[in-house]
Amino acid sequence: MSDQTKLQPLPPEPTVEVLEELSPGDLNDLCDATDAAIEGGGGFGWVEEPSRQVLERYWQGVIAMPARILLVARLDGVICGTCQLWKPPLNNEAQAHVVTLTTNFVAPWARNYGLAKMLVTKAEEIARKEGFAVINLEVRETLKRAIEIYEGLGYVRFGMHPYSVRVKDETLKGYFYYKVIDPEALK
Repeated sequence: MSDQTKLQPLPPEPTVEVLEELSPGDLNDLCDATDAAIEGGGGFGWVEEPSRQVLERYWQGVIAMPARILLVARLDGVICGTCQLWKPPLNNEAQAHVVTLTTNFVAPWARNYGLAKMLVTKAEEIARKEGFAVINLEVRETLKRAIEIYEGLGYVRFGMHPYSVRVKDETLKGYFYYKVIDPEALK
């Protein structure tokens, strides 16, 4: 067989979507990706890996809550990252135009495929469709690549919390960001 006739592997296919139902495979992927992210230092709040049962209940709870929109990143069909949009409570009419982007991560094994940026961009698109004008988020100071992505996408840092996060006996700062995604809705 000549070099020209050898089959070349296809590049991995990164995708992002809203997940509304949890199949057993998706739940397994979510838990595996969460474990990998926690182990890699970016587990969206968890410092130590929780039990599988706790993770499964967490993700099932996210899907069950109407105030949350779960977006997932997939690499070749396998869930490898997520973010969530948290809608304001119904009694907060004064901030009904603002949604919070949270629990954003990509497992270390799936990084460098553009998925983190794809997640945020898709979250912005979904937030606009849901009628929101502004996205808020917080990120800890040690997540340098996430900060680069947010700032590169036009998020504006407006504050800092000096005691936001405790990780392995170290106190870390948290940075607060916002982005106007629908300026017309603010007029």
